[in-house]
Amino acid sequence: MTSSRPFELGLYSFVENTPDPATGRRRAPEARIRELLEEAQLADRVGLDVFAIGEHHREEYLASAPDVLLAAAAARTERIRLSSAVTVLSSDDPVRVFQRFATLDLISGGRAEILAGRGSFVESFPLFGYDLRDYEALFEEKLELLAKLRHQTRIDWTGRHRASLPGLDVHPRPIQDPLPLWVAVGGTPASSLRAGRLGLPLALAILGGQPARFAPLARIWRDAASEAGHDADALPMSLNLHGFVADDLDTAIEQWTPSAAVLMDRIGKERGWPPYGRRQVERDARPDGALLIGDPEQVARKILAHHAVFDHDRVLIQFTVGSMPHEQVLHAIELYGTKVAPIVREEVARRRAGAED
Repeated sequence: MTSSRPFELGLYSFVENTPDPATGRRRAPEARIRELLEEAQLADRVGLDVFAIGEHHREEYLASAPDVLLAAAAARTERIRLSSAVTVLSSDDPVRVFQRFATLDLISGGRAEILAGRGSFVESFPLFGYDLRDYEALFEEKLELLAKLRHQTRIDWTGRHRASLPGLDVHPRPIQDPLPLWVAVGGTPASSLRAGRLGLPLALAILGGQPARFAPLARIWRDAASEAGHDADALPMSLNLHGFVADDLDTAIEQWTPSAAVLMDRIGKERGWPPYGRRQVERDARPDGALLIGDPEQVARKILAHHAVFDHDRVLIQFTVGSMPHEQVLHAIELYGTKVAPIVREEVARRRAGAED
């Protein structure tokens, strides 16, 4: 499969607000959100394609309402696409999700996207009154409804986990027709299969290990789309990864590791992970690892190495796995947009032109 679409590069964030590794203090939440909006502005200014905000309901994050934050970013940006990363659809209502992002689409002039997933945490289930035993069924049913809402103003629908919609209208309608909807997948073949059967774009999260080992999930998705009668070549695919860009590799590792370790170790205590540190970062920074970290040329080469495996259309990088000094993040965004992106776009365009000859 060779796409004619331009390759897109972007960022995603959960608006992390973890303690400073040196002082142990957190930023004031309002200050962290101001920084987030400045990051979105700069990403737009340096020509990045996507700015995405994920949903979490934990102390370490300020992004429990991504659509509100994205609407604020829409007012400060002009061209960058604005996406969730992810919307935890299992514990939300598909009609309200559609309405919120349709409204965001109107505010932004047609730049909104939904990236729906099950999420990597489960706090939203008890918070909103859902039973974890329905984990799979909730997502499957709600994803199917959300996919239908994009194409139909009047909905006649019946399910198990939501009140029926007996021929009811859903408004407002977005500028984009249909409103873009992606499916986020971690490492499960069943999720890739579901996205393919529904004919939806795939966002594959690769947060550790060797990315090449995830290639079968992409094949499952594409095969399922074809078997269901969809044009698999027309469906875009994204890789979502951790990473950071600095003037050189040592600086990137030194700046990124302490803040990332604060968050990874907090989560690791819950999940039984070993302590996180420079050794793990250096391992994942190797050419066959998942971490996109280094100077601009190193990061570009690694993105292109992934592209040789997946032939995907988009990469989204999470710079702030833990809270980092704002000036370091802004410098990384500038390098990403002005140095990394031109190298990647030129080479992907060359590869695709060569494949068409």
